[in-house]
Amino acid sequence: MTNRSATSPAPALGQEVVLTLTDLLANGQGVGRAGGMVIFVTGGLPQERVRVRISSVKSNYAVGELLEIIVRSPDRTQPFCAVFGICGGCQVQHLAYPAQLRWKRNMVASAFKRIAGLEVEVAETIGMADPRSYRNKMSLVVKERPGGTFDVGFYQARSHELVPIDSCPIVLPQLDAYVRNLATLARSAAGAAILRGVRHLVARAGKASGHAVVSLTTERLAEHLDNAVARLTAALPGLVGVQNSFEPASQNAVMGRKQRTIWGQNEMEEEIDGIRFRVSPASFFQVNSEMVGQIFRFVASGLTSPRRVVDLYCGAGTFSIFFARLGCTVFGVEESSHAIDEARANARLNLVEESTEFTVGRVEDALDEPRIGLALRGAQIVFLDPPRKGVEPAALEALAAAGVPNIWYLSCNPATLARDVAQLHTAGYELGIVQPFDMFPQTGHVEVLCTLWRKDSAPKVDEEMRLSAAPVPPSSEKEYPDFVIR
Repeated sequence: MTNRSATSPAPALGQEVVLTLTDLLANGQGVGRAGGMVIFVTGGLPQERVRVRISSVKSNYAVGELLEIIVRSPDRTQPFCAVFGICGGCQVQHLAYPAQLRWKRNMVASAFKRIAGLEVEVAETIGMADPRSYRNKMSLVVKERPGGTFDVGFYQARSHELVPIDSCPIVLPQLDAYVRNLATLARSAAGAAILRGVRHLVARAGKASGHAVVSLTTERLAEHLDNAVARLTAALPGLVGVQNSFEPASQNAVMGRKQRTIWGQNEMEEEIDGIRFRVSPASFFQVNSEMVGQIFRFVASGLTSPRRVVDLYCGAGTFSIFFARLGCTVFGVEESSHAIDEARANARLNLVEESTEFTVGRVEDALDEPRIGLALRGAQIVFLDPPRKGVEPAALEALAAAGVPNIWYLSCNPATLARDVAQLHTAGYELGIVQPFDMFPQTGHVEVLCTLWRKDSAPKVDEEMRLSAAPVPPSSEKEYPDFVIR
């Protein structure tokens, strides 16, 4: 073993080096330096002294395989999933939950400083009392085994290799039971007959209702699945609908472009803070119902009087209906016609159809339409909840040109959020609240709510929003005696 200093030559492939880790990336890789080169180490944590074997060398960085932890981080804890470190679903189960919340807060602050050039005050991350068993949706990969039976599982980290599983402690208990039952069914002759030709199985469950819908993705319309209903309903308690999703747009697509309801209904129902939602497996709907409730309650404190709201990227109407229930009038825009149909149905379900209006359109194109432009000019708040890629510059320009006084931006990607906030800041907007929410515990993802207001507008709406919302105290590892020691 060679212990190289920063002045030594860069490490070579296969060489063992000792280094101190100083940072943690969102993908779960610890960051250190050896021989003047950045080394990424999967499984390492900041403050740790580690011995690694160099497994890959690029022009400006290297990757090291963790061999030994010489000095352990005080924030290291025992992962609770047997396939953590192999499965690509979670990245930071080895980091104690309070440290995860601090790390995510720092990640947001770092993105604003590095990308937007802004020193911002980031509030403490609002977390979960129990950071497990929270996902209301799972997408299982289905793969044939030698002998003709099947495995179900998730993809390996940074790979398309399957990791077979028979449990997942991150999904709702109902979905975890589905995993166990599907894994057993898949290894039987009867299960093999059902799963032949199936690439993915997507299940979505309502935490409050206990209802679930399942969609099986195939290359083409799979009529043989019509005969699978009895076995699926027996294996999956609470199932209220089975779909066949087919004609995927690419090899990597989880859902097909077409859906056919085989049995029952095509939607499950969820209730969050008294608001009912019906959504299908293909819909955009947040995977953590409990944390959506936390966001609802936080935002509600900034809406003590009704407002005119434009909800861009409104999906199935999650936040539109929440705003309308508080007395706001809401105009929602979403490019998926299926999601807009669900948003309208959800508005009727919650008796707010008179105060909501929804239209189909790609946000970046739709803002030029006269009807939407009129809604923007009359809006007191524009709410943005875009995909990870963020908002295109032309759309941000249109918002600024319309003179929108308040923009509330909910993002699942701090990097694109910081980029977009920088553009809005240049266009005359001041940054108000920056509040992270731990929508995705045990992963490198974080949800962030930012409020912005025009310097030349009336008093900002978010002055009503409570800045002192108390984060939920995270659970101690002592509450989990079933941790898997690796």
